[in-house]
Amino acid sequence: MQMAEEYRATGKFAEKILPWVVCFSASLFFFYEFIQGNMFASIADSIMYDFKVQADKMALLSSIYYMSNVIFLLIAGVVLDKYSTKKTIIIAMSLCVLSTFILAHAQSFYLALFCRFVTGIGSAFCFLGPIRLASRWFPPRRMALVAGAIVTMAMTGGMLAQYPLTLLVTQVGWRDALMQVGWLGFGMLIFMFWGIIDKPHGTVTKFAKNEGLFVNAKKAYKNRQNLRAALYTSLMNMAIAVFGAMMGSLYLMQRLGVSKEEAALVNTMLFLGAIIGGPVIGWISDKFALRVLPMKIGVIASLITLLAILFLPVSVMVMKILFFLLGFFTAAQVISYALVAESSSPLITATAVSVISILTQGGYIIYQNLFSLLLINHGGVQMLNGVPVYSLGDYQFAAMILPIGLILAFLALSGLKETYGRHIVIEG
Repeated sequence: MQMAEEYRATGKFAEKILPWVVCFSASLFFFYEFIQGNMFASIADSIMYDFKVQADKMALLSSIYYMSNVIFLLIAGVVLDKYSTKKTIIIAMSLCVLSTFILAHAQSFYLALFCRFVTGIGSAFCFLGPIRLASRWFPPRRMALVAGAIVTMAMTGGMLAQYPLTLLVTQVGWRDALMQVGWLGFGMLIFMFWGIIDKPHGTVTKFAKNEGLFVNAKKAYKNRQNLRAALYTSLMNMAIAVFGAMMGSLYLMQRLGVSKEEAALVNTMLFLGAIIGGPVIGWISDKFALRVLPMKIGVIASLITLLAILFLPVSVMVMKILFFLLGFFTAAQVISYALVAESSSPLITATAVSVISILTQGGYIIYQNLFSLLLINHGGVQMLNGVPVYSLGDYQFAAMILPIGLILAFLALSGLKETYGRHIVIEG
């Protein structure tokens, strides 16, 4: 019998604990997908060696995950607003786990591309699903904290994809490491089946009407409030997209002159900062019932920290602190999800939030490929043991897109309307 039946009659549990259990179970999907999305920072050199490709092809293999993600995000919100969130999440997670097992055995670069594409399809639902459930199980005044907790789960997965996965790859190779990632996903899938509940007992879930699906999608995608918040979140994610998901360890090896394992440990601090920053900043936003002001403070602090990372002469320990702070301050992006949820009709929560996910995941495609393009074309590549190696000057040149992105993120906040932690539908 499922958890919903076991605790059907309980009062305090259902009110206080069960909502967190449900959201935690669903957030395991987001956790798993952040392993998938960020693991190339740990296996990039192995991938380039095994498939005999350079940074541009490796960036394609990494970013095709986000390409399919963006494509299917266009319908993911509509599907989640119309059909069972639990069933949708379970099916999507199953696709991701299966494609991970296949990728671990892929001998063709194009089969690897296909596997990443399929994983991206499933991951289109990994954040919208938990947010959709959270909007049913929690009141609006707690959405920033809950969104922060959900993002924290994801960042924990991203952190696991750094130093721990690097060590695992060093010991068993990237293919066996991916097999273990696949079995981890299978175990999570079983837990999610029992832990996810569509709605609190005794409530009626309202779904968007069939005839209004595309009308609602049009409203969500053309809403300037949603678009501004989404652009802000996308640009605040640029450091995760470039450093955390793909090139962080390789950049740090050149910047600090350290081993791959030590560089991965520094890169891990980016995710640790986000893990702590998400719920802390979300709690502060809920506490003071403010959304826009902490978003502004977050982007300014992120820019100052990033400039220190790129240009100050620092030790490894100081770089760890700076990467932690960058992750912490960029976690202000979690407020965007609460802002959009509060600004939209409850009937189209997932569709509205999907605007953020589309621009964020689409940003990964642009940022990763733009970074690799600038990296390759700035200087001459050298081959070392069959792996392309780029100079620090090349990395520094390509990394200039990061501070520019944060400046644009601050500008995106112009005209954003404050909701003060209340459900206020903002049209247009």
